[in-house]
Amino acid sequence: MKKFLFVILGIFIVGVIAAGIFGFKVYNDVKQTADSIYEPIQAENIRGTTVDINKKEPFSVLLLGVDSGEYGRTDEGRSDSMIVLTVNPSVQSTKMLSIPRDTRTEIVGKGIQDKINHSYAFGGITMAVNTVQNFLNIPIDYYIQVDMHSFKEIVDAVGGVEVNNKFAFVQDGTRFEKGTIHLNGDEALKYARMRKQDPEGDFGRQARQRQIIEEVIKKGASISTLTNYKGVLSAVQNNIKTNMSFNEMLKIQSDYKVAANNIQNLQLEGEGNMINSIYYFIPSTQSKTSATNELRTHLQLSK
Repeated sequence: MKKFLFVILGIFIVGVIAAGIFGFKVYNDVKQTADSIYEPIQAENIRGTTVDINKKEPFSVLLLGVDSGEYGRTDEGRSDSMIVLTVNPSVQSTKMLSIPRDTRTEIVGKGIQDKINHSYAFGGITMAVNTVQNFLNIPIDYYIQVDMHSFKEIVDAVGGVEVNNKFAFVQDGTRFEKGTIHLNGDEALKYARMRKQDPEGDFGRQARQRQIIEEVIKKGASISTLTNYKGVLSAVQNNIKTNMSFNEMLKIQSDYKVAANNIQNLQLEGEGNMINSIYYFIPSTQSKTSATNELRTHLQLSK
């Protein structure tokens, strides 16, 4: 899923382009927003070094859609969506792997086997990154965390989105007809969350999320959105946290743009099992190994 890497890059780069049109004030506003969402973490460095994007080295990103504050929740929330991307400019491609949130794995720092999306609830972004690194045996260089409950602000900021809905369904009191439909922020959030009525389950939901993000990027790159850049930046500031600095965003846009536009999707195969009356997704050993090897090769790491 292109998801939040391209939300943050797409929206911020639009802002940077706008800076060339509207002048220093816009550029300064974009930089200020980027600085406000910057939050470094102290995750385990399994790479052994720091990736150097100035040398155009391939890098990885963990994208988290966090469900917090919904339905009266007071905890940190759980990662509703977990997506790993590896970006390699030398082969001009991006590999993208969505991790089903019910995937059973070791929660690093907790010492238990549990659903992978619980890692964020137990230990925030640091534990989530460490758990994903252990699960896939790849380093996570950057993270981008988005509050899904407030993500509707971003959709509204770009004037809503149009998606092609495969089948009609009702979610949280709203009916979504089959075919091309226009969604405002609240509708987009409901559309992206539905999975129980989808024959493809979590994978179908991921596809709908992908639709919305792609449309956000298209709208974000339009001239009309540039005139509302402050609304877009405000939505970003309220919803996104990342350890990617503004200068790194600019460098990635400059040197990794072609790779970021060439997406190759990977998928974990497996089956659902009930363990102690709790549903888990159990990826097959072959599928997990294949995904790990492909991602490590893409990052130019030894298998």
